[in-house]
Amino acid sequence: MLKTLTLAAAVLALSAPAVLATAKAPAETYKGHELAKQATIPLANARAIALKARPGKITDQELEKESGGSGLRYSFDVTSRGKSYEVGIDAMSGKVLENAVETAAQEKAEARTERHEREAHPKP
Repeated sequence: MLKTLTLAAAVLALSAPAVLATAKAPAETYKGHELAKQATIPLANARAIALKARPGKITDQELEKESGGSGLRYSFDVTSRGKSYEVGIDAMSGKVLENAVETAAQEKAEARTERHEREAHPKP
């Protein structure tokens, strides 16, 4: 019994840093993370607000400058009941700015815009 408990404690101790690193990684690597210093609402809070407004699974997230609200917003793609929704949260107030089905045409247009942005501003 003591061996089992010791082994379990060792496994937990060794896996904890990996779990913590995994939990931190998405918050540090999402598109627009460099704008986070300007936001008064942290990403975790914005995610919670988005999921309260549209329960489901967040499949993509970004922080962007866009018209509406304060001009700085979190944008989440949320899959719910087989549909993809765009949920926008104001990064300064936490207000829900958008919560609508994202059509295939909208997704294509968004991908095209992002591609043009990457081409115009390539990363070094």
